[in-house]
Amino acid sequence: MKKLLVLFICLAALCTSAFAKGDTYIYDYWGEVEKSPDVYRVSHVLYADDLDLDLGLKNPSGLFAAGNLLYLVDTDNNRIIELVYNDNKTVSLSRVIDRFNSDGQVVETFNGPMDIFVNEEDGSFFIADTGNGRIVKLDKKLNYLLSFVEPDDPTYEKGKTFYPQKVVADSKGRVYALAKNVNKGFLKYEYDGTFTGFYGASEANFDFSTYIWKKFFSTKAQRAQMESFVPTEYSNAYIDKEGFVYSVLKTFSQWDLRSDKAKPIRRLNALGNDILVKNAEYPPIGDLQWGNAAGIVEPAHFTDITVLDDEIYITCDESRGRIFGYNNQGYLLFAFGGRGNIDGFFRAPSAIEHIGKDLFVLDSMNASLTVFTPTEYGSLIYQATELYAMGDYDASADTWAKVLEQNGNYDLAYIGLGKSCFRQEEYKEAMDYFRLKRDKRNYSKAYMYYRKEWMEKNLGWVVAFIVIIILVPLFIKWGMKISRELKSL
Repeated sequence: MKKLLVLFICLAALCTSAFAKGDTYIYDYWGEVEKSPDVYRVSHVLYADDLDLDLGLKNPSGLFAAGNLLYLVDTDNNRIIELVYNDNKTVSLSRVIDRFNSDGQVVETFNGPMDIFVNEEDGSFFIADTGNGRIVKLDKKLNYLLSFVEPDDPTYEKGKTFYPQKVVADSKGRVYALAKNVNKGFLKYEYDGTFTGFYGASEANFDFSTYIWKKFFSTKAQRAQMESFVPTEYSNAYIDKEGFVYSVLKTFSQWDLRSDKAKPIRRLNALGNDILVKNAEYPPIGDLQWGNAAGIVEPAHFTDITVLDDEIYITCDESRGRIFGYNNQGYLLFAFGGRGNIDGFFRAPSAIEHIGKDLFVLDSMNASLTVFTPTEYGSLIYQATELYAMGDYDASADTWAKVLEQNGNYDLAYIGLGKSCFRQEEYKEAMDYFRLKRDKRNYSKAYMYYRKEWMEKNLGWVVAFIVIIILVPLFIKWGMKISRELKSL
């Protein structure tokens, strides 16, 4: 009987952990955690057996979505798994890509591939064939087209083995690659494989006190042993529908996060400059607090990023296994997940992708693919954001109001209502919403327009008041003067 009771308690605890997590949260104006209704729910957690694979996944590291197809890079098995995301939210195996045709006769294989990019216009593949030191371009029938190899250029430091690990390409076929031990940014290639230089080089991060010691007090031998001040390395990238490269990096000084010197998430323009908009109280850095929880003392280190059509970008953090979503203004929409083995938690999240609003997270250590679908609450947040972007401010305000019905502490809903009122020229109401959530930037903007509107409506009364103030004393003075003159007669 006791054994049955213990078994029942364990099963109840397991069910509670797996299906009633309620781990979603946001941060308020003061940087404190506020619990939130779940934005996403776990739909499936898929392993090799669930995908009808005869060989288990081994250190999967890359993920890419094109239409309703999902490409999973199974690195240590030297293959790419093509999956179909069906209308009923299930995932099924389409084919296994472990070889390609070269020169019409030779069949080549991959060696430790780590990433894939698919051009949706012509169906061509760009595969980071890491172990073979190249990026291969294949047509949709898996015929070899060309390779992007180690640059033969004075700006490229030779002497290290060329290991391309991540790859994206623009609509013109230009390739942007990240390679191991290359810290000058992305390697940029033209569509014909010609290396044209580095793109989006990150700033060098260093400690000032260490610099002073190295410069003025250390010996030559000590300087030789000290770490050089070199730019940090990017960890992954994603090209959005407008052609901007979103990138993430996970090597930085944690003290540079809050001051926004680290910039772990960037949106790079054609010149390689960061143009990511950051209007929120805190920059998009993941967790704002990183105390010693479960032995983890590090801040968020992002391993991948994906960007939805409405410019909402979502990242995965390998430090604590969490997912963070931000809108195009840099406001945190949601955060959820954690380290663990239960559904919705991860041991080593290595890649994230999306189809529609559904998310796919690849766990390299757990060799699993987790599928997330939005809850009603999450759908409302997306809907309100999209309606505002489309210019339907009335509908956006109504939707934000529905969000507040489910979560009265959701700051962005108040700010969204304020923005909707602002766009409808209801400046006084907009000021009230912005004041409520201490949005100084938008409050000042609404106040400026409200003051201008008030002056335009009341200009006649203001002028009349000013005229009265000026003329009445003159009339009184003139009357008193006439009175004195009459009395003197």
